[in-house]
Amino acid sequence: MKHPVDVHVGKRIRHRRWMVGMTQQQLADKVGIKFQQIQKYETGMNRVSASRLWDISLAMDCNVAFFFEGLGGDAPELDDLPGDILADKEAMLLVKSYYAIPEAQRRRLFELAKVLSDAA
Repeated sequence: MKHPVDVHVGKRIRHRRWMVGMTQQQLADKVGIKFQQIQKYETGMNRVSASRLWDISLAMDCNVAFFFEGLGGDAPELDDLPGDILADKEAMLLVKSYYAIPEAQRRRLFELAKVLSDAA
């Protein structure tokens, strides 16, 4: 049986890999494993060890904490989102486009989006 944390971490791996424009094969090559193992991690079928998650974070240039964002009560604003928001192609394109914007403008866009969502 899949553990919900393993599924979440796997989705975050897929999300980050997609954001940086990396294939499963490219990530597997950087980490030194077969792409099938990446597939199993991304579905939550196989649990990712701490050392492997460290290698994956280095390969995709992110902090290990990225893979745990949105878990538990530390992000209540995420509770209203669909369970698999990262599988939605439109949401992923929006996130990718958002991170392509320079940081100063991105911050202003974020504040605008918060105001608009509060008004809705």
